[in-house]
Amino acid sequence: MTDPRAFTSFDFDHDETSKTLFVGQAKSDSPTPFTVHDWSSKTALPQAEWERLIKAKMASTNMCIVLVGRFMATATGVVKEIAMAKELEVPVFGVYVDGAGTSSALPAGLQRNRTIGWKWDLVGATVEQMMGEGKNA
Repeated sequence: MTDPRAFTSFDFDHDETSKTLFVGQAKSDSPTPFTVHDWSSKTALPQAEWERLIKAKMASTNMCIVLVGRFMATATGVVKEIAMAKELEVPVFGVYVDGAGTSSALPAGLQRNRTIGWKWDLVGATVEQMMGEGKNA
């Protein structure tokens, strides 16, 4: 299997620490090694430019991993990233972080049955499943 490339979508205002931990641990703790790209915008961009940039980056990945935190209902950028992934036929799954769980709000477009706890055996198995889906498989 090629090295899976994952775009990580997260609530920049609330879950940046969880994203940093997830990306770092993915390199060493995941049973399925995969490369997580940190393509978050480091500066504020005009909306059209941000959308063009994210869409181009999303197109070069095998999957989109949504880090679902407790304040996900306010993360409008995450909803847009999920929509872009679906438009590009990039498989999407979620991982609960920061105390979120099965009763937490999910962003529009993310299915509850495709959102898992942050356990590396589950993440690894889901990464393998995602590699069999989508146009980048």
